[in-house]
Amino acid sequence: MTVVAVGPGDPRMLTLRGRQALESADLVVGFKTVLDVVSEWCGNAEVRPMSYRDQEEVLEYAAEQVANGINCVVCCWGDLNVSAHELLARVYRRAEHVELIPGVSSIQMACARAGIALEESLFITLHRRDGGESALAELEHYLQEGQRNIILLPRPFDLMPPGIASDLIAGGIESNRSVTIYQRLTLEGEKSWTGSLQECAALTEEFSDLSIMVFLRSPVEGH
Repeated sequence: MTVVAVGPGDPRMLTLRGRQALESADLVVGFKTVLDVVSEWCGNAEVRPMSYRDQEEVLEYAAEQVANGINCVVCCWGDLNVSAHELLARVYRRAEHVELIPGVSSIQMACARAGIALEESLFITLHRRDGGESALAELEHYLQEGQRNIILLPRPFDLMPPGIASDLIAGGIESNRSVTIYQRLTLEGEKSWTGSLQECAALTEEFSDLSIMVFLRSPVEGH
């Protein structure tokens, strides 16, 4: 099996190697929203959408096809090395050989939008299964340290920007600390919001599950 990360959502962000893998595939599987992004490159391949409910069944079907010599591509969002570990584990259980083709990540896009360098930044995700408390404590530590920009992935939908902002203030972070929130990067309806933690905590809007938060260590010249 080949696993292709399609990027943050804009079809133009699909890598050339990922497109080549799709064009040569006999079977393409993935969540419907992902398949909608890559459909124009699937050619005559069988396209098999899956949901959280039937993903085990669909991947089992894909494994059977691979055992019969069929070339299968599994598609997923974003960065294989950030939030696709559960899907990858399911694929690895079913295939002896797996090729990974990473795509452009939302982390790279957030850096581009904010005008910051990744080597001067720290990435923290709240998607971790060991709970959000340790990640929030880590976030508080590095915000207080102030040495790097911080890129944070909220956890849909129980650890989203307003709740995170409230927890940070309760943890001793200054309420006037600035934060920028990007939603739906590269997609239709992309938007950003910048304000203080106090203002963020008071927001009542429903945030997209495709959200990312950026805390600048200091103002960036020219931005």
